[in-house]
Amino acid sequence: MAVRDYSVLISVILIVVMMVIPLPPLLLDFLIIINISLALTVILVAMNTKEALQFSIFPTLLLLTTLFRLGLNVSTTRSILTNREAGKVIETFGTFVVGGSAIIGFMVFLILVIIQFIVITKGSERVAEVGARFTLDAMPGKQMSIDADLNAGMITDKEAKERRLKIEREADFYGAMDGASKFVKGDAIAGIIITIINIIGGLIIGVIVHSMAFGDAAATFTILSIGDGLVSQIPALLISTATGIIVTRAASDGNLGTDLTRQLFAYPKLLYVVGGTIAALGVFTPIGPVLTFPVAAFIIFGGFQMQKNLDQNMEDMESEEEKQELEEVRSPESVVNLLQVDPIEFEFGYGLIPLADTNQGGDLLDRVIMIRRQCALELGIIVPVIRIRDNIQLKPNEYVIKIKGNRIASGELLLDHFLAMSPGIEDDSIEGIETTEPAFGLPALWVNEDMKDVAEMSGYTVVDPPSVVSTHLTELIRKHAHELLGRQEVKSLVDNVRESSPAVVEELIPSMMSIGEVQKVLMKLLKEKVSIRNLGLILETIADHASFTKDPDVLTEYVRQALARQITLQFSSQGDTLKVITAGASLEKRIADAITQTEQGNFLSLDPDTSQKVYQEVVQQMTKVQQMGVQPILLTSPAIRMYVRQFLERYIPDLPVLSYNELETDIEIQSVGVVNIS
Repeated sequence: MAVRDYSVLISVILIVVMMVIPLPPLLLDFLIIINISLALTVILVAMNTKEALQFSIFPTLLLLTTLFRLGLNVSTTRSILTNREAGKVIETFGTFVVGGSAIIGFMVFLILVIIQFIVITKGSERVAEVGARFTLDAMPGKQMSIDADLNAGMITDKEAKERRLKIEREADFYGAMDGASKFVKGDAIAGIIITIINIIGGLIIGVIVHSMAFGDAAATFTILSIGDGLVSQIPALLISTATGIIVTRAASDGNLGTDLTRQLFAYPKLLYVVGGTIAALGVFTPIGPVLTFPVAAFIIFGGFQMQKNLDQNMEDMESEEEKQELEEVRSPESVVNLLQVDPIEFEFGYGLIPLADTNQGGDLLDRVIMIRRQCALELGIIVPVIRIRDNIQLKPNEYVIKIKGNRIASGELLLDHFLAMSPGIEDDSIEGIETTEPAFGLPALWVNEDMKDVAEMSGYTVVDPPSVVSTHLTELIRKHAHELLGRQEVKSLVDNVRESSPAVVEELIPSMMSIGEVQKVLMKLLKEKVSIRNLGLILETIADHASFTKDPDVLTEYVRQALARQITLQFSSQGDTLKVITAGASLEKRIADAITQTEQGNFLSLDPDTSQKVYQEVVQQMTKVQQMGVQPILLTSPAIRMYVRQFLERYIPDLPVLSYNELETDIEIQSVGVVNIS
């Protein structure tokens, strides 16, 4: 343990001992001087802190200083009542400071107590209580603000963690200050009671024990008691003031002196008004110009100098900004920064600014945070930061979604309307602007507020514009998740698995496969909308088969079979029965015969006529199944599944293709269509 740790422990023990063991007057003088010095140090530190957390130990220090001061009160009271003395310091405060008059001393002491108890302590206690309450109430909003800044790319993950930690520390600090301020209040009350006890007890002991005359006893013990009260109340007043400064201090980039001078004199021209008012008092009142004119002249001259310095600082700042902008344009880094491509961008016209402006009730940033969380739960990937910005080149109500700089989707919104989608049966009474729902391409109508309730009663699905954007963005992220999964993202996911399952990661990477090879398998899973959240099982499966093959297509098939329970639950939304379109024997044989083996791997080689027949037959069966209200799913044998998928993804990318080995044995499979070719 360090020396400073021992010193604190010893100091606390000595405070307790001081309450029990009588101390000589010389030592009491020494401790009283230390108490005053400590109080001065605390208030000066409080004045020079930029924010409350820089003095986070203050609540505990407040308790220790209060305990030290009360210990001194006990020791001085014992010395006064026992020996009729308490050292030079108390005697000086009782005679020199208050002129040796007990009445004057008592009045001064009473004024100090009133100032501390009613003004400073009461105000500090209330501010600390309100500060604690508002800090706790503001925590969720501050957390969401941090998430929004992180999501918008304004801060890094490290900065976000630091800001979250700061919020937690603020809540702890103001909660502690709320309780610690009660010590200050109790100390003020104790000071009054101790002084009264000293006076009354001194009179009784002086007259009865020491056989002093009543006047002599009153003079002696009253002066000493008042001196003791002043010696304890002055440091207490300083500590109370420091408490008020700390709890009323807002975060800034300067100390109290800097902030006072900078903010109080931020408008120098107003000092002319102040100076003129003071001069007018000397002219129109009996005060006279002798007292007011020098003060008025000093204030006006100060305002003139401040305004002159302010104008000069503004000119220097503008010149510095122009110089810095010129340097940035000339520097090679200014061109390099233009090469940065954001993973996901959401751009919108000026008419859609209220979507992202929280001051206008926009909650787009909060929705984006929820989208990232939802994708993490559903797909098992960390969606990169979505860059949100306005673009004056777009139409006022248009928005564009880009992935890696390429435009992949767009849409238009009417902020004062709602999007109504038909349940399948059109209602001619529903009037609106015809449009297409951007996420799924369904026909829809933009209806106004009055028509919204009518549409809902008619069975229409009615959503607000922010929900339209959120749904569109979510679906695009699901569809293009494999494009967002780079090597760096895979490394982050693997490192996360390494913390809980280091054995499988150390076995697989890098001895058997590289990050890039694992990335290919994960991308293929995401491309077919298979979640990679169970990454530990995926890596174990790859490790089991990587010694036999490095082909990402084959490894993907093994992984899909290992994820059979997950895939089954993903598509069997109707319970324990799964309705599918099965690949007939003729299609199975035709695909198997068309598989060509080469040194670079296996691939499907179908002639154009056969390809056209397969495509038409699959589309025909899909249409029939969709008319039945069933999601189309094509079921094949494990040997040809990946080849059928490779063939169909160019024409029907949203059709799930499963194999028998990817389904749990307890699931009932019901064939509602068969794909055969002649």
